[in-house]
Amino acid sequence: MKKVKYLFMAAAVALMIALPNETEAKEKKIGIQLYSVMAAVKKDPVKSVERLSDMGYNVFELVQWGGDPKVFGMDASDFKKLCKKNGVSIISTHSSIQEDPANEEEIMNRWRELFSIQKACGGKYFVIPSYKTEYTEDGIRQMADYFNRVGRIAREYGLQLGYHNHAKEFAKLKDCDKVMWEYLVENTDPRYVCFELDTYWCKKGGKDPVSYLRKYPDRVKLLHVKDDYVIGESGNLNFEEIFTQFYKNGMKDYVVEIETPRWLRNKTNADGSKYTDDQIMDEIFKAADKSAGYLNSAKWVK
Repeated sequence: MKKVKYLFMAAAVALMIALPNETEAKEKKIGIQLYSVMAAVKKDPVKSVERLSDMGYNVFELVQWGGDPKVFGMDASDFKKLCKKNGVSIISTHSSIQEDPANEEEIMNRWRELFSIQKACGGKYFVIPSYKTEYTEDGIRQMADYFNRVGRIAREYGLQLGYHNHAKEFAKLKDCDKVMWEYLVENTDPRYVCFELDTYWCKKGGKDPVSYLRKYPDRVKLLHVKDDYVIGESGNLNFEEIFTQFYKNGMKDYVVEIETPRWLRNKTNADGSKYTDDQIMDEIFKAADKSAGYLNSAKWVK
């Protein structure tokens, strides 16, 4: 009887070891904007997706310039399959169409085409990365009205329209003391428009990203996590505070973006020849790898 009891206990222990430990950390969701390595993804999407996935990136934000129905040369459904095969989900894309009041129907139909492509990829956001307008109250109000109309259409496709900032949006408008980005947030409809706060450009614009996350907790749905080059190396941004406040707001979606610095574009080989596009992309992949490592090791990143 004792032998049976010991065998039962041994089996129970073995089962406990085999089952996943609930206290073990879940796989982190680490995203990247494919603009970071766009030249490489255009050239070889399969190899590029595999390479980023191996680094630990499991969320992508795409770039969909000009309404091309192809996604990095592939059908949207095929690119989605490629990502899924590598354990990557698509969360968003970047693209923009300038308003043209004389051709409103044509413009809105072009947006519908873009939204259809993104829907086929499986994303939930569609982000306008930049927009030309006059930085006056009337100019930004017109911009906000346009975004509201476009955002209403995006909602028909199960998407939410977003806006991505650079540094200039944190300057005051030409005809009042209101900060452009704040004015845009306050004059867009939260049902149709959200914001992707680029933390790096916010800082460069003289503002504190954490303060904005506190001020507009429901409007900033995505973050662009960016640094001078490799995430966390400059020490200029307090990413722990940024992530902590973002999570406190109930948000979780973010992507790394690495822009090619001028010094890398000007880098030369031993023989004096300039780095090729492939060499530059290889360096960016290395920076992306270090950035993923930084975020993976950070206890404050979920």
